Amino acid sequence: MATKRVRSKRRDELRREYDFTKLKNPVRGKYYTQALTGTNVVLLDPDVAEAFPDARSVNEALRMLVSVARTKVRDGKRVRRQPA
Repeated sequence: MATKRVRSKRRDELRREYDFTKLKNPVRGKYYTQALTGTNVVLLDPDVAEAFPDARSVNEALRMLVSVARTKVRDGKRVRRQPA
């Protein structure tokens, strides 16, 4: 014989044993900005992600690009393309 399942009237409510009145200073999102300060998530396009197997390789490539850009700026020279 099958038993009938009864849905609870309290769908999204917390359990009774959670007493938030005992909290000293309840603040929503208290550590939100702190969590974001040390994180910098960037989504790569699939074709770019294929070229870089891990975060270390991405960081090395970006560091090289930054050093090349700084060198060009310090020299004050612009590289002009020769007409074909």
